[in-house]
Formats: sequence, C-alpha cells, structure tokens
Amino acid sequence: MTHEDQAARNRLTGWIESDAIRPMEDFQNPKQEWRRLFSELLGTFFLVLVAAGGGMMSQAFPGTILREAAVTAPGLMVLGIILFMGKVSGAHLNPAVSLAFAARGDFPWRRVPGYIVVQLIGATLACLFLQAVVDVSATYGSNYPAAGYSAGAAFAMEFILTLGLVSVILGTASGAQSIGVFGALGVGFYIALAGLWGSPISGTSMNPARTFGPDLVGGDFSNYWVYVAGPILGAAAAVGCAFVLRGHGGGKAGSGAAQGVLATEVAEPDKD
Repeated sequence: MTHEDQAARNRLTGWIESDAIRPMEDFQNPKQEWRRLFSELLGTFFLVLVAAGGGMMSQAFPGTILREAAVTAPGLMVLGIILFMGKVSGAHLNPAVSLAFAARGDFPWRRVPGYIVVQLIGATLACLFLQAVVDVSATYGSNYPAAGYSAGAAFAMEFILTLGLVSVILGTASGAQSIGVFGALGVGFYIALAGLWGSPISGTSMNPARTFGPDLVGGDFSNYWVYVAGPILGAAAAVGCAFVLRGHGGGKAGSGAAQGVLATEVAEPDKD
C-alpha cells in the first residue's frame, strides 16, 4: 500500500469515526436528555401552532375556517407528532400528561420539570410566530369560558375531557393493550372528537401549555386557572381510573411509551 493510499484510508476512517460512529453513540447515550427536551419543545410548538392558529387565522380571514376544522386539526397534528417523535421523548406535549405518566410510575419524576418548561417554551414560541405572521392578537388563539357560562362550567368541561384524554393515553400505553403506532390514532381521534362536541363551552384545551402560550403572548391570563386546574385534576383522576383497571404502572410497554427508546427506565421490569 502506497503512502497516498494509507493517507486516504486514514482520512476515510477518521471521517467514519467523527461523522457516523460518534454521533450515533451520542444519540444512544442515556445522558443525552436534551434530545428528549428538544423533541418535546418541537412537538409542542407544532401542536400549539395548529391549535392556536385556527382561532387566529379565523380572525384574520373571517369565514374561511369552520369550527369543525379548527378543532379537528390539533388531533391530526398530535397523531402526526406521535408518529414522528414519540419514540424519542414519548410525545407528551402536555404538562398534564407528563404528570400523569410520572404519577403512574412510567416516567421518572426528576424529568418532569424539564418537560414542563420546554412544553411552555414551545407553546410560547408558536404563538410568537403566529402573532408576527398572522398579525392578530394571540388571544384569539387562546381558550376562555364561553359567554354566558361560568368559569366553573368551563373547569368541569376541561376536567372531564382531560379525564378521557389521559385515560386513552394511559390505556393504549399499557401492557397487553399497548398497540404501538396505532395508539396515535386513538389519541388523535379522541382530541378531534372532544373538540367537536366540547369546544363551545371551554375551548377544549385539555393542556395547560396549549393555553399558556397564547395567554402569555396576548397578555391575558383571565381564567387561566381553569386550564391548569381542570387538566391536572382530570389527569389525576385518569391515573386513579388506570389503577383500578390495571393496577400500578403500565409495565415495560407503559414505560417505553412514556419515555421513548432512549435508555428507558422501567419501574417494574417484570411487568409487561
């Protein structure tokens, strides 16, 4: 082998090591929590882009977006997000979901604060983008109790709708009922269905981050407590229902669905 051949071989080996092997090792490193956090930020950004964008676009272009389309779009977006990034972070996209997974024992509590922070950031960035591009206040993309209805009525609606949502999420991520990518269909369809019948009273947020973004950018936190207390208490009730139905924890399947595949930690490794 000539000197030139050896030099070329060394360059090729170095390129493979630096550009192929090391990035793969870095991706599989369980300490790379930032990948999960970026996944949650990006996913929540796209969810709120659609969820808040429907109302804001309706204000900018009256009569072009029907309510049915505005409430169905977030469900379709969540379906797509779960399919493209669920294996990285679990695709929570919602502080209530992160808390529910942790309460059931499928997600480490130490990761919850980071997930919630990036979810709020992703929602805020989406609304900053929308307000700059669509040129209407982000408040048109937020959730508020309907005229003539009390905050208590909106709270009750958010509670019961989130109870259903988190029950679907926990149920499709548990043991023998873990149905892989088809779980995305169940979650996405539920969000669309809930919006079709429940949105007139509360807006069908079911997600403190989804309402936080437009409220912060639009500068209006009136009745925001409804969209924090309702979803969180609804998620807590769903965890209780899951315990009655299946016992503690979702097993290996539940932990994998909650955490993705980057070094999944299983609370009960012997439980499927």
